[in-house]
Amino acid sequence: MKIIIPMAGRGSRLRPHTLTVPKPLIPIAGKPIVQRLVEDLTASYPGAFDEVAFVIGDFGKEVEKQLEDIATKVGAKGSIYYQDEPLGPAHAIWCARESISGPCIVAFADTLFKADFHFDTKQDGIIWVQKVDDPSSFGVVKVNEEGIITDFVEKSPEFVSDLAIVGLYYFRDGDKLREQLQYLLDNEIKDKGEYQLTSVLDLMKNQGTKFRPARIEEWLDCGNKDNVVYTNKRILDIKKEKEKLVAETVKTEHGLIIPPCFIGENTIIRNSVVGPYVSIGNNCTVEDSVIVESVIQNNTKVSNANLGQSMLGSEVEYLKDKDEISIGDYSEG
Repeated sequence: MKIIIPMAGRGSRLRPHTLTVPKPLIPIAGKPIVQRLVEDLTASYPGAFDEVAFVIGDFGKEVEKQLEDIATKVGAKGSIYYQDEPLGPAHAIWCARESISGPCIVAFADTLFKADFHFDTKQDGIIWVQKVDDPSSFGVVKVNEEGIITDFVEKSPEFVSDLAIVGLYYFRDGDKLREQLQYLLDNEIKDKGEYQLTSVLDLMKNQGTKFRPARIEEWLDCGNKDNVVYTNKRILDIKKEKEKLVAETVKTEHGLIIPPCFIGENTIIRNSVVGPYVSIGNNCTVEDSVIVESVIQNNTKVSNANLGQSMLGSEVEYLKDKDEISIGDYSEG
């Protein structure tokens, strides 16, 4: 089994945090979004994953090494491909065509999920969906009485279905997927100006591939600051019994940590109350502060602050008292 992860976008809605790192590497409860996605998928599959292929932009060698390490941790080979132009999701997947063969999962690294990812690998294809109130902003599917998907529709202003595609797909025959991706590009078949994956799915369906839907329990968006803070809260709740969230090297000096919280290595909590639902990275200092429901990255110092619903990047020094903030890397405030 292989995983193909398109993640070339920078995530403009999450700026300033994505000015220095791509959105899938923003930490949620101490781990990058893409790492949590890979770990959840591989933990649910009884077999082995041979390869995790990442499709990225020009993110630099340090990011590429981090992605390769994520694959290595789950026992897979990490491969790096590049999407130089934003030509749509199908084009992004096509960029990893050398790795698309045999059974594979395509997972867009924009969101996290609470779901049981066990599935029947003998099925032609599985598409994970969730029922939504306003489907006009999503690709959706229609399903017949036999549980087979009959239609794929990309962001229709008119109601077609309320089963939104969440960005997770299983293909038993990756070679067939690669062939149809190539056909789409060779014939310049575009929808709304881009090469859409729903168009590829439709081509495969018309050639006999039977796709079935699978439901997720919860769809956790990471598109902006408020969504990241909320997703961090939910992941802390989900993982609090499964992961060690507070490092042994954390020092508390007249400090109080109210769980669930993630606190990274060599972080100091001094004369402060932290939590609940706070994630703080490695080598941070929090002093004379109260922090709730916030995400703070690595090597950051917070003093005399009263924070909630906030995000602070890495290498930040924040010395003010304000209720809600969003500060990117290498900043002072």
